[in-house]
Amino acid sequence: MKAQPKASHFIDGKWHEDSAGEVIEVTYPGTGEVIARLHAATPAVVDAAIASAERAQKDWARMQPVERGRILRRAVDIIRDRGAELAHLETLDTGKPIQETEVADWPSGADALEYFAGLAPTLTGETIPLGGDFAYTIREPLGVCVGIGAWNYPSQIACWKAAPALSTGNAMVFKPSEITPLGALKLAEIFIEAGMPAGVFNVVQGRGAVGAALSTDPRVAKVSLTGSVPTGEKVYAAAAAGMKHVTMELGGKSPLIIFDDADLESAIGAAMLANFYSSGQICSNGTRVFVQKGIKERFLARLAERTGTIIAGDPLDPATQFGPLITADQHVKVMSYIAKGKEEGARLICGGATGNEGALFVQPTVFADVTDSMTIAREEIFGPVMAVLDFETEEEAIARANDTQFGLAAGVFTADLARGHRVIGQLEAGTCWINTYNLTPVEMPFGAVKASGLGRENSKAAIEHYTQVKSVYVGMGPVDSPY
Repeated sequence: MKAQPKASHFIDGKWHEDSAGEVIEVTYPGTGEVIARLHAATPAVVDAAIASAERAQKDWARMQPVERGRILRRAVDIIRDRGAELAHLETLDTGKPIQETEVADWPSGADALEYFAGLAPTLTGETIPLGGDFAYTIREPLGVCVGIGAWNYPSQIACWKAAPALSTGNAMVFKPSEITPLGALKLAEIFIEAGMPAGVFNVVQGRGAVGAALSTDPRVAKVSLTGSVPTGEKVYAAAAAGMKHVTMELGGKSPLIIFDDADLESAIGAAMLANFYSSGQICSNGTRVFVQKGIKERFLARLAERTGTIIAGDPLDPATQFGPLITADQHVKVMSYIAKGKEEGARLICGGATGNEGALFVQPTVFADVTDSMTIAREEIFGPVMAVLDFETEEEAIARANDTQFGLAAGVFTADLARGHRVIGQLEAGTCWINTYNLTPVEMPFGAVKASGLGRENSKAAIEHYTQVKSVYVGMGPVDSPY
């Protein structure tokens, strides 16, 4: 079970290696086996990647948008033609079940590339009549953009960042998480095969020091990060020192509010998806599940019953629905939160143990009678741990849902659509759902408020974060000057 790429980095259209960099071992979470060994980027590698992007960006930006779109569209076709191969690689990299990676990872990335390939040729400026004079606007690329990815959806994130950046004429240097570095390299290879000019999309490996070097380089115009709030604060500060554009998609502790008139089976299914899909390692997960008291015990009983049917096991087995956590450190972290929940008095409904499937597995876990002050209701766990809190009134649920530093996502389940819209309108979150959860089509903006980030990914909104508007005033007569 090997997945060793040809080299650690992909720069200026070809594989690039520098063995002087720190060794990065890539392990398959399903077994703990080392499947690849890479090297972190040295300063020389970082410099080469940025120089390559800077050189390629100017010609790429001068290309007609429809031509850029055709290249991206060819990459989409390659990704879809090789879906099984890419899903297998993603499962090795992340430990997520193959039934997830076949439908949710590279396919979502392909959707983003396809969407922005079609959108780019439609982007135009405007003319502004000013009497005899007039003005017009031009939407221009920013230049060299840096993308810094997270380990939970590595290939999807690479595509989500590359698609709006490249389609609008920017070049990109992408640094995947050192834990899941393989998919981005494959994407860079696919872009070249699709006809993208060398240097437009480059991949370098490394930990925080490499991300910092990229974020502070004066040749970089934009930094887009997906990661934790503490990491986001550091990258944001570094980018601000150079007056760089930023997009930050960070963590969350999102509320999912279930009223007593909700369709119970749908609400339970959504709560399970919002806590157990990808073993709970999703930033937008609805990990604070507020259930109205009238249905609380019915909800818990049926939730425990359905949770007990989840099939955990070998991530490469198509029947497996639930895989391991990403690393041993993450496993220790999640188990410590479970211990904290028990210690602080939450009622364990199901799960709470490591399970028998392997060293990195944690059973899907549900706590009830959780209060707002408990640690498991305040801090992002990033594992399969659901906190169920009960409430009585709509006003109470809204106030408690908003009582957090985070503001990434929120959901409401109710048969009363007027109430659904009313509640969503008062929740402090950037991405919301009514009677569903965690659906993120590329046509819809995705992003946060408060400490969970700023800027938006996907949809037309992303264009605002990868381009800038130039205004041009055209004088049609003599200059009227008092001098």
